[in-house]
Amino acid sequence: MNAVAGFPLLWPWTVWAAAIVVALLVDLCWGEPPARWHPVVGMGRYLSFMGRRIAPRADAPAAPSARAFVPGALAWCLGAACVVALAAALVGAMATWAWWLQALALGLLLKPLLAWRMLRDEVRAVEAALGESLAAGRERLAMLVSRDVSALDAAQVRESAIESLAENLNDSVVAPLFWFAIAGLPGAALYRFANTADAMWGYRGERGGRDWTWAGKWAARADDVLSWLPARLTGALLGLLGAARGLGTLPAQARRTPSPNSGWPMAAMALALDVRLGKPGVYELHGAGRCPQAADTARALRLAGRVVALLGTAALLGAALAWRSTP
Repeated sequence: MNAVAGFPLLWPWTVWAAAIVVALLVDLCWGEPPARWHPVVGMGRYLSFMGRRIAPRADAPAAPSARAFVPGALAWCLGAACVVALAAALVGAMATWAWWLQALALGLLLKPLLAWRMLRDEVRAVEAALGESLAAGRERLAMLVSRDVSALDAAQVRESAIESLAENLNDSVVAPLFWFAIAGLPGAALYRFANTADAMWGYRGERGGRDWTWAGKWAARADDVLSWLPARLTGALLGLLGAARGLGTLPAQARRTPSPNSGWPMAAMALALDVRLGKPGVYELHGAGRCPQAADTARALRLAGRVVALLGTAALLGAALAWRSTP
């Protein structure tokens, strides 16, 4: 990075750390950009378009698995390459700008790739709706999760909301920031594409009238790989900041879920709140915990907020230290 407009030479880490602070502040103050400008919406449109062409109809005759797997993998790679190339081009276009202008622009570009305020507000809305009626709580939860909510009781609706908060704290905040710290804007964009592809394609069996067993397998595995470290980091942060009891049991608890990653933040949240979380007929986390109450949703939101605040503070301190150490 060259000196520009009288500013000293700065390591990229300084700009990246400052960009994280900008992104989190913009998210906190203004939330999500309009859908027509939202890059994740654009990713979703691409994935929806390609999905109709790679996944066979559920009622179609059985075909060799490779006939669905290969197109799914190629479509994923094409989309990922485009996303990374676009992000790299945007970064390259600002290479000669002053460091503070780079940080501001990068922060604005990074913001749509993370979503803390929207996640927080959606979980709050589920709890508020549940206070009105079970039917309203179910309806609001259906906007947040992909599982069938029609048979959930009030406690299970609350459990699902808290689980979604923990899981998406990783998917929507920690993991994008982790990959931004590792590989800049292209890294964060790649992760967000992979996570969106997993949400839309990563299903076993039928969804939306199509069979995703093989068509979405590459997308599911790619997300597993990219989420592996961030999920464990999220679990550790939730456990430590929440002063979770029995934190040593976290790995065993996390392995109870079918996903190799989502169990880590969810189990850490269960331990920190000392509540039982689970999906009926699939898994149960911290079974010795009590049934979550309305106050536990508020506690979960405060704990998740502390994780976000810690990340923002770390980025701010990192930028300040890097600036002070610049010759």
